[in-house]
Amino acid sequence: MTYVPGLRSCYAKVGRLVYFGRMLDKIRLHAAGTLPADYQPNFGRGFDGVCCRFLRVKHADVIARVALGGTAKADALVADDLILAWCFEQGGARTSEECEIWNNFMMKRGWRDSSSAPLAERIVTFGLTGKTIETLFDLIENDEGRDPSVTKPWLAENP
Repeated sequence: MTYVPGLRSCYAKVGRLVYFGRMLDKIRLHAAGTLPADYQPNFGRGFDGVCCRFLRVKHADVIARVALGGTAKADALVADDLILAWCFEQGGARTSEECEIWNNFMMKRGWRDSSSAPLAERIVTFGLTGKTIETLFDLIENDEGRDPSVTKPWLAENP
């Protein structure tokens, strides 16, 4: 299990979007030199890359914008909404429907799609066989010590 202090749940929302806040946390941890080594290969790739493509911004530009917003946790939570607004200014605003589609896509990634086989492999690799894991979010949450099958964060307005 990999607990990473300062790294929020995949389900946590900033504005109307899941995952975005987690990407910002990873950027801040990376800047502080505290992002674990096993998170480095997907830094700016994987879900980070998908998120940036949805927002039509470059990961490097988001890194630069995060640096302007401060890194103290209290500042970060306020800055997250400003950074998301900046992303919308840069890449274009998203409708409520687009945000809902994004959230549903991200929360269900790995369930009956092209990521299903890699998900099954990762469950074994991470030593999480026997857990209720249907999506990549489930995998990440379980790996970090949260059990979404119990908390059902997808049902919360802002998990």
